[in-house]
Amino acid sequence: MRTLRFLFFISLTLILSACDNKPAVDNARLSDKNPAYGDILVRGDIGDASNLIPLLASDTASHNICGMVYNGLVKYDKDMNIVGDLAESWDISQNGMIITFHLRKGVKWHDGQPFTAADVLYTYQVTVDPKTPTAYAGDFLKVKKAEALDDYTFRVTYDKPFAPALISWSSSILPKHLLQGRDITKSTLSRHPVGTGPYKFKEWVAGQKIVLVSNPDYFEGQPYIDGRITRIIPDTATMFLELRAQNLGMMGLTPLQYTRQTENNLFKNNFNKYKYLSFAYTYLGYNLKNPLFADKKIRQAISYAINKDEIISGVLLNLGKPANGPYKPGTWAYNDKVKIYNYNPQKARELLHEAGWTKLNNEGVLEKDGKPFAFEIVVNQGNETRQKCAEIIQRHLKEIGIIVKIRVLEWSAFVTDFINKRRFDAVILGWTIPLDPDAYDVWHSSKTAPAELNFISYKNTEVDEMLEKGRSSFNQKERKKYYDRFQEILAEDQPYTFLYVPEALVIINKRIQGIEPAPIGLEHNFIKWYVPKDQQKYTMIR
Repeated sequence: MRTLRFLFFISLTLILSACDNKPAVDNARLSDKNPAYGDILVRGDIGDASNLIPLLASDTASHNICGMVYNGLVKYDKDMNIVGDLAESWDISQNGMIITFHLRKGVKWHDGQPFTAADVLYTYQVTVDPKTPTAYAGDFLKVKKAEALDDYTFRVTYDKPFAPALISWSSSILPKHLLQGRDITKSTLSRHPVGTGPYKFKEWVAGQKIVLVSNPDYFEGQPYIDGRITRIIPDTATMFLELRAQNLGMMGLTPLQYTRQTENNLFKNNFNKYKYLSFAYTYLGYNLKNPLFADKKIRQAISYAINKDEIISGVLLNLGKPANGPYKPGTWAYNDKVKIYNYNPQKARELLHEAGWTKLNNEGVLEKDGKPFAFEIVVNQGNETRQKCAEIIQRHLKEIGIIVKIRVLEWSAFVTDFINKRRFDAVILGWTIPLDPDAYDVWHSSKTAPAELNFISYKNTEVDEMLEKGRSSFNQKERKKYYDRFQEILAEDQPYTFLYVPEALVIINKRIQGIEPAPIGLEHNFIKWYVPKDQQKYTMIR
């Protein structure tokens, strides 16, 4: 499903950004072996999935699994071009407002039933159904008419230009025969998904592991690796010990693990490391329903009080860049002329004074109307980098008279009980940076409902206008004008303090071969990954 992601990834897909960011690989060794079927790739994840119907999930853990179980009509290739997935081809009308998809024939759902255009039409209908609690209806509400012309032809008509129209159909297609006429929120597919993808669901032990097995009937060919097991290990230090013991074949590293703890012969002889600037940013987001953050001068003051360079050097070990907005530096939509909040604690104090926080108590804490300036930052368990960021922010804000408490929460409670229910003062999270700059789902004022992604409740009428105009034009120069203004407003309003764009740091056992680093990242060809026969360790029991 097309989403934006919490760094707990949610991935919002759109149109090609102008960047070439091929991952670098350390300690790589090419194999002269032939690809072979078999073995299992075990990877670690800090969070468990929440729902394996992608339409109903907004967390990375769920979408990482769904991405192997389901397909969309289209997808991005390794060079970030839009190519066919369940659609073999498509025709776009001259005005850009009618797309006719020609679907693959012979594709089967994992239960053996045939995939047809009726499944695509059902997915559209259930997505726009007001009773479906999804954050992803917005793109499909732009469709004026959707129709299955025959079993293998699906057509959508828009009444206005919609720039992300084609890539919006990368959303996961759902099985009509298992869902139609039933309450999707109560479907067994949430725990036992049935898709068309390269891997089939086998087992989910809550809080422990999710097991997938390769689909021998997959339309692009059976994946070489027979099984994919995601182990849920909430603590990165514990996960690293499992990696060191070679009980894991793949995980994301912390900067310290990448730069120091893996620079020894054990890791150099057994693993490859990959590094590239993420399509993601990390931020401190404010609950704008909290009166404490209603005045933008408060949010600006906090941004001035935070030393991003210290975070990048001290926490990321220089494996990242400062973030000044919601787009990746170097991409076509990025505005490099927005207001910058360089570390300036004196400026922070002046803004707080202008906002009425003029009195310091005996403990050096700002007070207003007899109440101290104090709030809580929530972070998720297992993300050591974010926790260290919170500690640095806590120290910086104490220096200007603000008391910060840090609350570390188990992942599922963090998402379900705090973020989704808006029970937080401030939060450190991250989003993926979309390839297309349409950020409507995160920033538009209509997306603040409980199931939506604008969970900080940000509302700005001009931002709404810029987002609406930006997604309603096919002209990139015109779109950039709108998105430049959008970024200028965010820089002024500071609903987030944008912190950094991190380097993605991935380690994979050298047994796993066939990996091809590309501008899109590493896993674009995961069905072609393999383990040579003489290096295989595990057997998948089906």
